[in-house]
Amino acid sequence: MAAAPAPAKMITSKSSVEQTFVIEETVALQSKALEYMIAENETEDYVFPLPNVTGSILAKVIEYCRKHAEVETSDADKQIWDAQFVDAGTNTKLLTDLIMAANFLNIMGLIDLASQTVADMIRGKTPEQVRQIFNIFEDFTPEEDAQFRRENQWAFE
Repeated sequence: MAAAPAPAKMITSKSSVEQTFVIEETVALQSKALEYMIAENETEDYVFPLPNVTGSILAKVIEYCRKHAEVETSDADKQIWDAQFVDAGTNTKLLTDLIMAANFLNIMGLIDLASQTVADMIRGKTPEQVRQIFNIFEDFTPEEDAQFRRENQWAFE
């Protein structure tokens, strides 16, 4: 008679707004930062604080990690899922928050995915169009802008 599989070890993390998430260790190990914290931790009931990540973004990061922790899902299926994951109306706030959270948690796959999505959004756009996409306000005076363009003419060719 085969033995039942051991229950998955669970990891608890807490977002910047004190929202608690309990996830499987295999999901948490998608993050190199959590991997290091888990390796250094000696207690079973430790809560890993993530002060730089809001609850809503941590939920999205966990969704990404959970999908990428699935061993039965093919790489091709993960790529299709990834495209749908970042194509949430190309929400620039969500993308920048995901990049920042992935950077903090050291999740290279998510950093690459979100950064590539941003790069694809701005490819071929003028600086003015990029400012509009990311809701960036012009903070240079016309004189400062002209001087910058003269000094960096190569960037505008």
